[in-house]
Amino acid sequence: MFLKRYFAEIKYKGTAYAGWQIQPNDLSVQEVITRWFATLLKQDVEIVGCGRTDARVHASFYIFHFDAVLDEIQEFLFKINKALPKDISVSRIYEVRSKAHARFDATKRSYQYFMSLERNPFQEELLYHYPYGKLELESLNNAAKILLEFDSFFPFCKSNHDSKTYLCNVTESYWTANDQNCLVYHVSSNRFLRGMVRLIVGMCINVAREKIQLEEVRNSLDNQSPLKDSWSAPAKGLYLSEVLYPKSVYLV
Repeated sequence: MFLKRYFAEIKYKGTAYAGWQIQPNDLSVQEVITRWFATLLKQDVEIVGCGRTDARVHASFYIFHFDAVLDEIQEFLFKINKALPKDISVSRIYEVRSKAHARFDATKRSYQYFMSLERNPFQEELLYHYPYGKLELESLNNAAKILLEFDSFFPFCKSNHDSKTYLCNVTESYWTANDQNCLVYHVSSNRFLRGMVRLIVGMCINVAREKIQLEEVRNSLDNQSPLKDSWSAPAKGLYLSEVLYPKSVYLV
């Protein structure tokens, strides 16, 4: 019997995990999913994700691929959701072309960062509470849109990275406000560097607080040099929210 390739769409709350990728000494989302898929399918299963997420980061939309034979997808979907812990859910499973790859075929990834201007004990693990008063939306957007002028982002990459290139095609970078006294950062790119989004959020906040100037950010990107007063916003406000693929990966 020939194995088929499937994409799985999932959501997870990252609070209890050391990110997506399997870690030697800490629990990851990938480890939990791999364990339960292997148990239910009664075979070893390789789970290949669309990318990493840092420890405590969430995903409202995430894709991974795996090879198996599923006679009844809906029945398996019911079983896997019953088995998984409550902070991980599988929304959908569907067959794709045999060489479709969740990571390498992705053409666009989007993140959202949620920051509350008032403390909410019911969402303590799900967003960042900014404790220093009001931030001007215009100032945040002035900082965010600078990224659209550049294609290389060394200043927004963690020092302990393994990236071979700093090139990213950032197509969206902006802030919005919702009716729950929450500010939301939106960013899309073909790829992201390690820790990139949280460092961008930190930069935008520092610009809005007048701790750094817009020209300092622009000069840092021009010279591909470290940014003064670089700060990474807390992981708990960050969500992977969208992953897009070309039509060629799908069967129909």
